[in-house]
Amino acid sequence: MRTELASEPGNPFHPNEDFAAVALPAGGQGGALVVLDGVTPPPDGYGCRHSVAWFTSRLGGSLTELSVSEWDSPLSDVLSQAISRTARAHTQTCDLSHPRTPQATVVVARWSPTTVEYLVLSDSALLFERPDGTVTAVLDDRLSLLPRSALATAAHVDSVLRNREGGFWTAAADPAVAVRAVTGTVPREEVRTLLALTDGAGRWTEMFHEGDWTDCLTFTRKSGTRGLVQRVRELEVTDTDRAFLRRAKTHDDASAVFVEF
Repeated sequence: MRTELASEPGNPFHPNEDFAAVALPAGGQGGALVVLDGVTPPPDGYGCRHSVAWFTSRLGGSLTELSVSEWDSPLSDVLSQAISRTARAHTQTCDLSHPRTPQATVVVARWSPTTVEYLVLSDSALLFERPDGTVTAVLDDRLSLLPRSALATAAHVDSVLRNREGGFWTAAADPAVAVRAVTGTVPREEVRTLLALTDGAGRWTEMFHEGDWTDCLTFTRKSGTRGLVQRVRELEVTDTDRAFLRRAKTHDDASAVFVEF
């Protein structure tokens, strides 16, 4: 079994707001991967004394632990428990009702000798490859399907679209959001490889169009997760005309977890 992980901040002078982990319990019969992408808050405050990096490390740590300790619980229940545990850690000091209270996208995959379970919430991605080389991308595309006019201002997104019906969902302080995630289960024998990506690493496909998701997984198998992130950084730097980046920030936190059975 091969596992690789890379996580790099977009700005080396700022904390990495991503979280990435692989859990391999003793015995080697199963495991889990967890990838979070923290939502960068606005500069005018977000009701919390803690950083987004604090939040993603807390939530990610709980998710990683619960994914293997609560083996019989569905991943949506695991996410709900992890959100509740994280909220309890700062509910007495912070305004968790603020629309920009620390939050994150979520990818979790958990495997046993017989099944692979997955959960995706918001715009990170999970790829799984079948033994015949076919690659399936599990995506929560609700944010990308919103009209550009609806995303015109941050205030509008926060008050009307973020964690609202008709908008999109992220893991923040309300455990009920877990049921909004994209979930599923496939037989373990039908999965050869898993690749989880925050959107910073997914830029390889979604922004710079270096290839489709199959090409992305193939590139990562050959070059490794660090090679994937490095290639994204090269593409960001060379896009001096912002033909691909457009209004996006030049560098984003980028994380990838690769698991090959």
